[in-house]
Amino acid sequence: MKHKFLKYIKRMIIGIGIFIGIVILVVILFINLSPQFGGKATKEQKAIYEKSENYKEDRFVNIAKVQLDMSFRDMGKSLVGYFKPQSQTTPKENLPVQKIDSLDIVKYIGDTRLIWFGHSAFLLQIDTKNILIDPMFGEVPAPHPMLGSKRFSKELPIEIEKIPEIDAVLISHDHYDHLDYDSIKKLKNKVKMFYTPLGVGVHLEKWGVEKERIIELDWWQEIRLEKLNFICTPAQHFSGRGLTDRTKTLWSSWVIQSKTDNIFFSGDSGYGNHFKEIGKKYGPFDFAMMECGQYNEMWPDVHMFPEETAQAGLDVKAKKIMPIHWGAFKLAMHAWTDPIERLSKKAKELNIDIVAPRIGETVVLNNENIVNQVWW
Repeated sequence: MKHKFLKYIKRMIIGIGIFIGIVILVVILFINLSPQFGGKATKEQKAIYEKSENYKEDRFVNIAKVQLDMSFRDMGKSLVGYFKPQSQTTPKENLPVQKIDSLDIVKYIGDTRLIWFGHSAFLLQIDTKNILIDPMFGEVPAPHPMLGSKRFSKELPIEIEKIPEIDAVLISHDHYDHLDYDSIKKLKNKVKMFYTPLGVGVHLEKWGVEKERIIELDWWQEIRLEKLNFICTPAQHFSGRGLTDRTKTLWSSWVIQSKTDNIFFSGDSGYGNHFKEIGKKYGPFDFAMMECGQYNEMWPDVHMFPEETAQAGLDVKAKKIMPIHWGAFKLAMHAWTDPIERLSKKAKELNIDIVAPRIGETVVLNNENIVNQVWW
């Protein structure tokens, strides 16, 4: 009897071992064969990165000391919270979307305007140029549909296939909710130039974008696009698309300047002194798109709480701020309306004007009479 029991235990252990081995093999094959994970830098590219003050020991670093590694306990809590259904973390119904026609985009001649696609994705029309910012138009911010939660809205303001020619795409970093493989594949042939922080171009090259159409910048570097000026500015965050490539590419915010407008896009960032430095060097800003969502006490250094978003708006000297990084995906455990509600309260205390459009709603920057409706 004892011999049979030991034999059963042995078989069970072998079976578990085989199952674990198969799972590991599937994960390895998925990571190595799936194009969603992007590319890897060559020795020549790394030699360029090494010239940057933000690159140390084969990785990019933040200006301040930032805690990136969660404890095993916090990681477990985070995973449970991410996949477990929770009340109010997602809308009860699909969010309404205002549609925009491709002809409206093509024929537009007027003041600078932008159209929000939810989260951090925008179409910016400025000085007759069409610019996409962090164009994540996919349904799930993950390398596979089973690994992420679906977008809060079934539709987009305009489908990728109907988007007209794009003069420039600005990318803040390589996380899935900002850089989407399928979106880039569908967009790449209608985009003239891609602008990214150092290293992010390796993913675009892997996905078929020619080197000649990719410009990588370090923090504080500037580039001209005819009458426009793009400045790659710091953020306090991290990067990575796989299990072993954390902080292998740089992350950033962006300043966009024309003769008439000065615009700031925060990208993803925790609160830090870099906001005051950006405001001192390039402010005041007519309009600032500021991260406000997907925060948690377990990762306070890499995402701002809404009250910090309001303060950061003051730091960069913005006349108006718009909360971004909310309204599209569940990436944290807070209620989906918590970002806009908390920001609205704090902005009122600090006397900051905020703009909170519906997804797809056109925002004209010089409109002094923007009326925010509580659509959420």
